[in-house]
Amino acid sequence: MSIITTPDIQIIEEVEEESELEPLYRVLIHNDHITPMDFVVHILKTVFYLPSEKAINIMMIAHIKGMEYVQTLPRSEAEKRIIKAHAQANWADYPLHFSMEPDL
Repeated sequence: MSIITTPDIQIIEEVEEESELEPLYRVLIHNDHITPMDFVVHILKTVFYLPSEKAINIMMIAHIKGMEYVQTLPRSEAEKRIIKAHAQANWADYPLHFSMEPDL
């Protein structure tokens, strides 16, 4: 006769600590009369991961109005992408400029 034993199963509940979410920021693109439109679209697609149609639309509105909303991101991600966009623009010798503001 064999005895079958079952292992002791201990259920451990994980308690998530409430962590403060990083504040959201709106990224804005500013028009200039030097940076080529195709370069602006390239940056919007490769740095901000926008689809072509949306990138073209944002570029055109910024060109006409002088500034346009790009997207809302957590502060550190917005800063990172703006720094990357500015670095690529500087490397290409263009004055392309992005800024950010708190998302209220």
